Amino acid sequence: MPRPERSFRVNGIVLRHADWGEADRLVTLLTRERGKLRTVAKGARRIKSRKAGHLEPFTHVALQLARGRDLPIITQAETIDAYLPLRDDLLRTGYAAYALELVDRFTYEDDTEATGLYRLLAETLGRIATEADPWLAVRFYEMRILEFLGFRPHLFRCANCRRELLAEDQFFSASMGGAICPRCGAGLPGLWPLSVAALKYLRHFQRSSYAEAARAHPAPEIQKEIETLMHGYFTYLLERALNTPGFLKSVREG
Repeated sequence: MPRPERSFRVNGIVLRHADWGEADRLVTLLTRERGKLRTVAKGARRIKSRKAGHLEPFTHVALQLARGRDLPIITQAETIDAYLPLRDDLLRTGYAAYALELVDRFTYEDDTEATGLYRLLAETLGRIATEADPWLAVRFYEMRILEFLGFRPHLFRCANCRRELLAEDQFFSASMGGAICPRCGAGLPGLWPLSVAALKYLRHFQRSSYAEAARAHPAPEIQKEIETLMHGYFTYLLERALNTPGFLKSVREG
């Protein structure tokens, strides 16, 4: 049986960190090679630490790791992209934190199948950092992450009766995973209203490339409707409320 390698390299995005022991830091990453990974940065909380600046949330990093007794230990760290505009604008910070929270909540450690989310998250952070209005980048990300995780919502046929949806206002059912036609919606509990305009944009985000989706310009009231619906759907799937939508709301109101 081959012996496990003593050290290895990964490219990853820092999802979060926490204090660990007297001077260390526990760093959770989404990596290209090994999915979600918890690591230890020895001495990262010391003032003179050279690693600390590379291990802040949102940072895209290349790491050299050594096998530890419990968790891999970061021995070298190099920033690939710090996405600096995310740190200079509270709204962009909020959107980026939301993207990280979603992928963090839906993934498990050592799930190598989660590596496909690494590229999606890196692309999304880049778009949030550079687009004039990052709202659309976040909605596109939501659709892609739902598809990747097997929760692609039904938006072209009624999730209850399977009939093709007409160009009219519909309902949305989180428990059934998609749009509900007005005929079925009259007798089903727990539905949310879904306007024909919001449905049109949701369909567009679902079936388009980002370049195509970026041409959409929904009115502010439709943006709010879509955002509220998506937050509600993710809350249902996770069976718990998300933290970052509240922060985003306070930033907008402030």
